[in-house]
Amino acid sequence: MIRINLLGQPRPKKQRAGGGGAPLEGALQAAFLVVALLVGAGFLLVHYNMQKKELGHYRDDISKLTAERTRLQGVKAEVDRRTQEKAALKQRIDVIEQLQRNRSGGQELLDALANTVNRVDALWMNGLKRTGNSLQMDGAADSLNAVASFIGELKRSGYFNKVEISKTAQDERHPATPTFNFTLSADFTLPSQANAAQQGQAKTAKN
Repeated sequence: MIRINLLGQPRPKKQRAGGGGAPLEGALQAAFLVVALLVGAGFLLVHYNMQKKELGHYRDDISKLTAERTRLQGVKAEVDRRTQEKAALKQRIDVIEQLQRNRSGGQELLDALANTVNRVDALWMNGLKRTGNSLQMDGAADSLNAVASFIGELKRSGYFNKVEISKTAQDERHPATPTFNFTLSADFTLPSQANAAQQGQAKTAKN
């Protein structure tokens, strides 16, 4: 006997593909990984370029400092050379000035000393040594009073300053005739130079 189901039986549902979700998720992960790698590579590339640019600046600065150091070394060498030349020139000038000081006033010195000796009785000169303007005079006299008179005449002449007696002693070789040997030191100055120095001191005192 044939039975007919009027209500009908429900059709079985189609099952979804069981492995369809896994490939999609894997693809997304791969895409994220690629993007992350690209971003990281880009960051590293930017950082590398920045470091490279900064290194270039450092190299430029080093080159400039090296060039400046070389220039300063040249300047220092030039300054040292000029300093040596200046020292040598000053030495020459000092020598010339010393020679001029020793030569200037030579005749005036002899005349002033001769006139001073002539104004003192019983006194004569045995030697004269000049170093610049400093004098050392060796002489002899019949008495200590003559030596004292000679010192006074030197001071009054206007040519001799800082007159000091260094040594005086009686010559024992001639006991019958008293003779006193003496050594004097003094500075020789021309009257014009002395007046100029006094005027300069007066101006300084006024100021």
